[in-house]
Amino acid sequence: MVEVIWDREDDPKGNVQHIAEHGVTREEVEEVLNDPSSQTGHSRSSGRPMSFGYTGAGRPLVVVWEIVQHDPLVVYPVTAYEPDED
Repeated sequence: MVEVIWDREDDPKGNVQHIAEHGVTREEVEEVLNDPSSQTGHSRSSGRPMSFGYTGAGRPLVVVWEIVQHDPLVVYPVTAYEPDED
């Protein structure tokens, strides 16, 4: 299981607010990051790691993140969006 670090919900420059701007929730991000069938690669624009997967409701999402710690794996989501937004 991946541990996910979130900024405070009321932080206007935090990751919670940023993903919300794309209509994505924290829960959806965590579903994709913790789904073993999600595919992992690197963002072409930032070079950061990214995961592509589906929420429990079947919504496709791309989650771009940074590694905070390797063992156990702790990540900081930078952004998340539906693939057709790109």
